[in-house]
Amino acid sequence: MAMKYLALFALLLNLAIGFSAVPKTTSQGGGYGDDFGDQSGNDVPNYCPEAEAIIFSRVQEAVLEDSRMAASLLRLHFHDCFVNGCDASVLLDDSVNFVGEKTAAPNVNSLRGFDVIDAIKSDLESVCLETVSCADILATAARDSVVLSGGPSWDVQMGRKDSFTASKSLANNNIPGPNSTVANLVSKFQNVNLSLKDMVVLSGAHTMGRARCTTFRGRLQGATLPNAPDASLEFIQSLQELCSGSDSNATLANLDLATPATFDNQYYVNLLSGQGLLPSDQNLVTGDDQTRELVETYAEDVVAFFEDFKNSMIKMGSLGVGTGMNGEIRRNCRAVN
Repeated sequence: MAMKYLALFALLLNLAIGFSAVPKTTSQGGGYGDDFGDQSGNDVPNYCPEAEAIIFSRVQEAVLEDSRMAASLLRLHFHDCFVNGCDASVLLDDSVNFVGEKTAAPNVNSLRGFDVIDAIKSDLESVCLETVSCADILATAARDSVVLSGGPSWDVQMGRKDSFTASKSLANNNIPGPNSTVANLVSKFQNVNLSLKDMVVLSGAHTMGRARCTTFRGRLQGATLPNAPDASLEFIQSLQELCSGSDSNATLANLDLATPATFDNQYYVNLLSGQGLLPSDQNLVTGDDQTRELVETYAEDVVAFFEDFKNSMIKMGSLGVGTGMNGEIRRNCRAVN
């Protein structure tokens, strides 16, 4: 028992030391649940003032240990929000009588960072019992991952509720795939009330992270295309070499070969040079004039990209938010209470 209290004291001491550097969450002027008169979640910063520091501390620890984790936590939030909204359904484990989203094609052997979310939840429950939802943890950890990688910050509205269920079928159908055309990407985003511009700017999250050879096999044929830029030909040839082995399906390549662990606008610069890793990424330049114009804008103006990314993340983070009796605050993010 004494060791438990010593561990808790150490946690709170570390949080107090680093609190001033932590990005801010908010519930003022529109925290989720306000319209429903629900006070159990929409005033999280007041009910649990340590929450943002706890989340930031754990995310910082994870990213320092593995820089790729920043992209993984950002991706977790994205995959969560595209299936019935931002409700932490992606975190639910399968059981004898329940099938979650973790085994859906876009997620299986791909999503990671669940242990980081578990650690954050455990810390929060030790300080503020059943106050911060797993959905709010995902939204805040995504923001903190961007900040820790050199990207912009934004206020994360709190007060989301966690779902009671999940949908493997919707995860298979709703989440855009790596070989998507521009038309398919636009359709997937519009299905959740996100625009073409939101799609292009949120695709900029691929300025960090890595992908398996199986997700960009379609790009390996690019060297045979006529009139391809020299940079593109060299890039495709390097991918062909990387993915040529018999066991290459699990081989990873950087989504951004120039600054793979930094949140910047290099992703868009790469696309204009023909060096987008995923077919769906490169299609933003080759498949549509509107999307190409946006790519050119963000390649030239990192400030515009950062500003639009913040706005689109806030917009995505509000998708299908559960409040009041429409959800719960899970004690364990992997299972309903």
